[in-house]
Amino acid sequence: MKKYSKTKHHELSELNITPLLDLAFVLLVIFILTTAPPVNTQDITLPSAGANPKDTPPKVQYVEIKGSGDIFLNNTPMTEQKLYDTLVAKKKEDKDINVVVRADHGLAVQRLVAVLDVLIDARVAKFGLATDSTGVAPRK
Repeated sequence: MKKYSKTKHHELSELNITPLLDLAFVLLVIFILTTAPPVNTQDITLPSAGANPKDTPPKVQYVEIKGSGDIFLNNTPMTEQKLYDTLVAKKKEDKDINVVVRADHGLAVQRLVAVLDVLIDARVAKFGLATDSTGVAPRK
């Protein structure tokens, strides 16, 4: 039963602490979960794996373009057509073939684009251009 004062103002006779207890329990649970000791503090010896050979990473194919425009695949001289045929054959052996193109800094851009077109025509999806950051003058 609610009690009223003589001046007809509502008098607070009891305090509802249920929300306060809910908050306290939530904070307690968070505190317990965040301060749980780590499991790996035990002094145990882990088992060792067998001597199975691991998968070797796919071999990277290097295409080099000299300043004269000569093309080499893994130090073997190539023409554009021979490069295409060789890359298609290697792609049949390894679907996930990786190619790195190393072009001379004085090379005409059109020659580099022609070699990149050969890579695209051979459906080589993973290729990149090798660069060297040594000796590069800072931009102004």
